[in-house]
Amino acid sequence: MKIIIDENACIGCGLCINLCPEIFVLQDNNIAKVKSKEPCDKNLHKIASQCPVNAILIKD
Repeated sequence: MKIIIDENACIGCGLCINLCPEIFVLQDNNIAKVKSKEPCDKNLHKIASQCPVNAILIKD
C-alpha cells in the first residue's frame, strides 16, 4: 500500500495526524507528510476519505 500526500492541496488541518499519528506527521511548513510506511491497524482509506481537501491518496 502506498500513501501519497498532495502537498499542494494539504491545508495542515492535522486531522490525519490526530487519527493516525503513527503514520502522519505535520512538517514545519504545516503540511502533512508520511513519516512511516509501516502497516498500521487503522483504516487508511477511511482516514483519507475524511481529509477535508482530499489531499491523501491511498494506492493498494
